[in-house]
Amino acid sequence: MHILRPMFAWDRDGALDFAAARGFGAVIACADTGPISSHVPFSIHRTSDSVTVQFHLTARNKLAELADGRNPFLLIVWGPDAYVSNDWYATPDHVSTWLYEAVHLSGPVRRLPTEGNRGHGDVLFSTFEERLMPKQPWSLSTMEENKRETMLQSIVVLEMDVMRVEGQRKLNQHKSDEDYASITRHLANSDDADAREIAGKLKSLRPHLEY
Repeated sequence: MHILRPMFAWDRDGALDFAAARGFGAVIACADTGPISSHVPFSIHRTSDSVTVQFHLTARNKLAELADGRNPFLLIVWGPDAYVSNDWYATPDHVSTWLYEAVHLSGPVRRLPTEGNRGHGDVLFSTFEERLMPKQPWSLSTMEENKRETMLQSIVVLEMDVMRVEGQRKLNQHKSDEDYASITRHLANSDDADAREIAGKLKSLRPHLEY
């Protein structure tokens, strides 16, 4: 990841927290014919000295063939983004830009034994169903057994040993308070949900300003 300005760089813990909260991204690896990518849900597991990411693919996905424990994979995780017009700044001579948050995780990936597929599925569903509370959580245990086992046997669970964590929060941190407040007000009044979410992030970074 190219960090545009030092102040945009995300600290490791913050980047990992963001990626874990999102739980969805694009995984990429390079085959002989070129790069291959798939969009995947995932879970992050952290200890004091290691970080791993688990995700799954359909058994016929060519990415699964590259997971030999040596080939590096890249997982890209992103959040809301928003365009900022140069007309929105309070002072002149700015350039239009795009605000966003993104995290890149990379490292070698290996296939896990199929016996662990159920546990992987249980973790994912538990995590994502919890976000739908107060809805009664759905679980794999409610599926008809044969159908559940057929589904679990049709996937391959992969695990990445995260060797590198890169994160960037491009939220106009380098702008003056006057310009910062002005673009935040414009984003907050947008019809676009992502723009309004970015505005909320901007406000949280400088809560002392009048918006």
